[in-house]
Amino acid sequence: MNRYDRFLELYESENPFLLGNVWDVSSARIMAESGFKALGTSSAAIAHSLGYEDGEQMSFDELLFMVERITRTTDFPLSVDIEGGFDRDPQEIVKHIEALHRFGVVGINLEDSVVTDRRSLLDMKSFSEIIKEISSNLKSRKIKMFLNIRTDTYLLPAENPLKETLTRLPAYEESGADGIFIPCITDEEDIARVVRSTGLPVNVMCMPGLPSFYRLKELGVKRISMGNAIHQKLMESMKGLCQTIQQEQSFQSLF
Repeated sequence: MNRYDRFLELYESENPFLLGNVWDVSSARIMAESGFKALGTSSAAIAHSLGYEDGEQMSFDELLFMVERITRTTDFPLSVDIEGGFDRDPQEIVKHIEALHRFGVVGINLEDSVVTDRRSLLDMKSFSEIIKEISSNLKSRKIKMFLNIRTDTYLLPAENPLKETLTRLPAYEESGADGIFIPCITDEEDIARVVRSTGLPVNVMCMPGLPSFYRLKELGVKRISMGNAIHQKLMESMKGLCQTIQQEQSFQSLF
């Protein structure tokens, strides 16, 4: 079974599958060795490791380099966060997806917000047309790619995030989305409403207050992401260790 089919099979599982979010080869190997069945890049973690802020500040070529290294060292299904596509032209976004596909990537996250001076939601109809054009182009090229469409209605948040989410999801589903990703949603009633409103698998993300994996299963969630959480925690731990070394003038805290 190829990577893409193995990835789709995870959505058929009784339990929601946990995506191991990675940023380099070492993190990918650790996730694979820890029992994760699929990996996903964290755009924020990769950006921060290269000295950028999140929000398409790094170039697509820099992202592609990291993706190539990861795919060459593990055969696990890999989904890549391409943020807003690293372009506003659907044809250019398709070219980016084709490049990822050549390295064996099985899925992408594409989000309905962009960062200029600040992050803001895109117009729903315009973004739906982008999804539609991307989906149509990929099918015409016979490129199998899971389109996980991310809505940032809770991340920003919108004035009424649940209402805005329920408005956007049917449009994205009709336009060719394969899955829906809603970072920062944590309320159980909201999650249940979203799951009931769509036929697409729903993806949530690690946040304070997110229900347990068992409860998310009961609510109908199919995919759980880590986002940048582990990378951020590791950086905080490293900072603490470095401060201890300086304070103690010794390396004993490392052993």
